[in-house]
Amino acid sequence: MAQQTDDQPRRLKPALESMTLLVGAVIVHDKATNRVVLLQRSQNAKFAKGMWDLPVGKSEPGEPITETAVRELYEETGLTVKPESLKVAHIIHGAWGVEAPNGFLTVVFATHEWTGEPENREPRKHAQVRWVDADAIPKEFVDTTASALHHYLADGSEVSLDGWG
Repeated sequence: MAQQTDDQPRRLKPALESMTLLVGAVIVHDKATNRVVLLQRSQNAKFAKGMWDLPVGKSEPGEPITETAVRELYEETGLTVKPESLKVAHIIHGAWGVEAPNGFLTVVFATHEWTGEPENREPRKHAQVRWVDADAIPKEFVDTTASALHHYLADGSEVSLDGWG
């Protein structure tokens, strides 16, 4: 049996307990009408009950983040986008989250190309899904994704830190 010495690293927590959750979000922006697709979380939501948000969801193990964004957008809104149409709009690094005690990293993509019309495909999780005028974004919005959306609409692509320090 190997002896533990001071110069050896301490054993890490099991991977799933120590991982940062990877999340994908999509801003579907109709530039012609200056509208974006938003969803309102239902009263049954695990997080941010009644608040507005972007279509957003967790990455599956081994899934590229672009595929996460495409899948979650379709699952929540019925809209179809091609991964190659996604452009990184913003990165959010949160120190912790409701289902991510060790933090989360949300890659927010923007797209101007989609097929379909938005519909609420997860009525237990969302009260509504609809186009919203970019000049009339609701105030009752999840803080992190609201910041990302406002930065994107102001032509600012950057990184947001939430809950660090």
